[in-house]
Amino acid sequence: MFRFSKQRLLMTEFQTPEIENEENWIRLVMLSYVQLWAARELARHLPRAWERYLKQNDDKIVTPSVVQRDFHRIISEISTPARSPKTRGNSIGRVQGQVQTQRTKQPVVKKQSKVTPSQQKAA
Repeated sequence: MFRFSKQRLLMTEFQTPEIENEENWIRLVMLSYVQLWAARELARHLPRAWERYLKQNDDKIVTPSVVQRDFHRIISEISTPARSPKTRGNSIGRVQGQVQTQRTKQPVVKKQSKVTPSQQKAA
């Protein structure tokens, strides 16, 4: 399981010196592994393009890699729990009569050369 997690679920790709981010990434990897484990009954062992001459073996134990390859088909069949996206158009804008507060003005800061012209003549 952990070899699969590290290689196929990109645990080796994410490296950071912050331990908290690393722990969050490991949690995400484990959640995705659980999702693959839960979908193992729905997955089909589909041979790859170069394996087309192999028989489809239904009694074979489906590995997480096979489930991951077939996951797009599973999601497209069962759909997702998310709602379909809202249609987008022109926004309604601000409420009529609402006055927007003016931005506070800041003084302009101009860059100046470190050497003034009077110092250049002396040198």
